[in-house]
Amino acid sequence: PLTTYGEDIKTTVEIASERINAYFEKNGKPYRVKLYVEDTRVDPKIALDKVMTLHSKGVRLIIGPMGSGEVKNVIEYVRSNKIILGSPSSTAAPKYIGVTSPEEKKYVFRFVATDAFQTKAIAKVAEELGVKAVVITYIGNAWGKGLDEYGRAEFEKLGIEVKSSVEYPDPPPADFTPYIATIEDAVNELLKTYKPEEVAVVTFSYEEVATILAQVKDDSVLLTVKWIGCDGTAKSNKVIEDVAEKASKVGLYSTVSETRGGAAFEDLKKVYAQRTGGKEPKSYGLNAYDAAWVFAMAFAEVYDKLGKYDADEMAKIIPEVAEKYSKGAYGVEPVSGPVKFDEYNDRVGSEYRIYAVKEGAWTEAGVWSFETNSIKWT
Repeated sequence: PLTTYGEDIKTTVEIASERINAYFEKNGKPYRVKLYVEDTRVDPKIALDKVMTLHSKGVRLIIGPMGSGEVKNVIEYVRSNKIILGSPSSTAAPKYIGVTSPEEKKYVFRFVATDAFQTKAIAKVAEELGVKAVVITYIGNAWGKGLDEYGRAEFEKLGIEVKSSVEYPDPPPADFTPYIATIEDAVNELLKTYKPEEVAVVTFSYEEVATILAQVKDDSVLLTVKWIGCDGTAKSNKVIEDVAEKASKVGLYSTVSETRGGAAFEDLKKVYAQRTGGKEPKSYGLNAYDAAWVFAMAFAEVYDKLGKYDADEMAKIIPEVAEKYSKGAYGVEPVSGPVKFDEYNDRVGSEYRIYAVKEGAWTEAGVWSFETNSIKWT
């Protein structure tokens, strides 16, 4: 369900690993990064199986997994075995991944802001698009449920009516027609009060949004209103490959935490394009690249100090190392903007980019700022 982003992360971490090893060699360090890549398919059970397999091979530092449901399912094992984990894309609030205190999340770092930030951006997008009422549909996992809860609250703060929420199972079904019918009924009810341009379908989905749109009939009322997505849909290749025409009709305005880091980003962008036939790295890949560097630099500091790997010492200094890395202290700079963590080891967000499908292609539509809660539309 997140193929577009998984492949992106794989490429950026490969580049990071090569550069980290070159850095270690240049500085006369005795250690190197060895990279293992596994596909979890965003399945919590498979994620745990993969983490256990990697652990049995001696792996102690993991970039991933992507989904919040996966993080929730591996966090106890990670904590028990003192594995340092850095997710580039899990955004559910701590309580949705089974965490009630910072200590329980000691070894788990998330290099992306949580949905408490994102839903503010999504609600502001809806307001500025002139939306006065929405129907929400979401995947029934930790991530989707969290977005639904926080999203409802943010819509209501802005006076936007939430007609209903339609949950579908995880993993996503092959046939969405029963859920589509329910969403259609809710939208038809709203259209008795509001104009089509004042109504939106909000989808807290992964790339199955392409399947949903594909199964919406051409004469459906759902193609007469706007659609608003999130970080699970932004810049999805499947949307463009499978349903570009329908997505262009509804816009599919999607938000994603993305702060690009100047010259370092431009340099990575160039190398990435060479390896992928001209593609551009996405936000989660940028986060993963920075996570690899932060973990490697933290490992280096711990090893040089103690002569061995120590998970507790790593967990303690990673926030400090992230801030030093953000300031260029190691001679390299972040590609995803400054990296700073809150008390739960989740990244502090600053801005979200808004992408929309226009004339069959993803187009950057604007940037939402957390500091001012405003959007600069492009």
